[in-house]
Amino acid sequence: MRRSELSSRLRELEQAGLIRSRRRIEGPQGPHLRVDGATYLAFCSNDYLGLASHPALADAARRALDDFGVGAGASAHICGHTRVHEALEQRLARFVRLPRALHFSTGYMANLGVLPSLAGPGDVIFSDRLNHASLIDAARLSRADVVVYPHGDVEALGLQMSEQADRSKLIVTDAVFSMDGDLAPLPQLLELCEHHDAWLVVDDAHGFGVLGENGAGSLSHWGLSSERIVYMGTLGKAAGVFGAFVAADADVIEWLLQRARTYMFTTSTPPMLAAALLAALDVIETESWRRRHLTALIERVHAGLSGLGWRLLPSATAIQPLIIGDNSEAMSLMDSLRHSGIWVPAIRPPTVPPGTARLRISLSAAHSDQDIDRLLNRLRAVAPGQPMADRPST
Repeated sequence: MRRSELSSRLRELEQAGLIRSRRRIEGPQGPHLRVDGATYLAFCSNDYLGLASHPALADAARRALDDFGVGAGASAHICGHTRVHEALEQRLARFVRLPRALHFSTGYMANLGVLPSLAGPGDVIFSDRLNHASLIDAARLSRADVVVYPHGDVEALGLQMSEQADRSKLIVTDAVFSMDGDLAPLPQLLELCEHHDAWLVVDDAHGFGVLGENGAGSLSHWGLSSERIVYMGTLGKAAGVFGAFVAADADVIEWLLQRARTYMFTTSTPPMLAAALLAALDVIETESWRRRHLTALIERVHAGLSGLGWRLLPSATAIQPLIIGDNSEAMSLMDSLRHSGIWVPAIRPPTVPPGTARLRISLSAAHSDQDIDRLLNRLRAVAPGQPMADRPST
């Protein structure tokens, strides 16, 4: 793109209601955020269990800071892999009940490392239409052929795979889809992998810590175990810290250790973050009330938003998408909530398909029943069909 084109392209984005801006947070993450001098009731964070400001995690990080300092100094293959990183990988593998795990700096980096390591020219990757951008980019980077299958459509996927009988194959999917909050049909996808001798790569960014026994994630939720599964979980959402990991059969992890460029050629994460993550796993396993409370909040939202003029997608997860449709209307609703001291982000294309702009209501175990009721009352007040006289001014 020429420099002269940038201004006109930016104007086009603005006219389409697609300009994005950042807000400056002043303080720790939690259900109430201080932003530019004002406090908001926030439904915008992926801190699903409310661990981002948990004192046990902060204490673990401080102790590791004394032991290891701030930075890791180098990549893991040189001198950046400490005993606390090693302990974290071993603990993560046990937690998700897979033979071995490898710690990455982010989920995006993990996905960019996995797919090009397992697939290449001549191979074929089958990707769900609503997969996260990191999986889409990773599939492109692999230089394998990419076949996009209709969202969650196992029958259509099976037909597509049958057309590629003599090729090395890989199915890649989100476990919980980040904008719709629905679950991938992992048992049926694994059956297809068994039938077609394929890998199943599962991105469980939004299921790890929340779903399954003790929060072990989507594989535990479905009761799945297979050498064909390559499992990625992120550690900056329900785990409350930062980073990601990939868990799989020991040979798969050894191959990634030798070939995943986003692991090999980047500086290791600070050891204090690994120590905080070990503390987070303790909390996830022992404080089961957080998942129970989150489930109750989800049910409260479903009951409270029934019958309104917008469509709430049928999500049983912490991600509650309220479909508005028009970009400008979604932004207007977000602004109306913000003026009432409530922060819910509006999500617009290209993050979601055209015509499906939405409010993405993210729930956390740190929210109270009263927090949910405040949001519901405000949404009811401005819902379509509400008499104007009954609508609070903004």
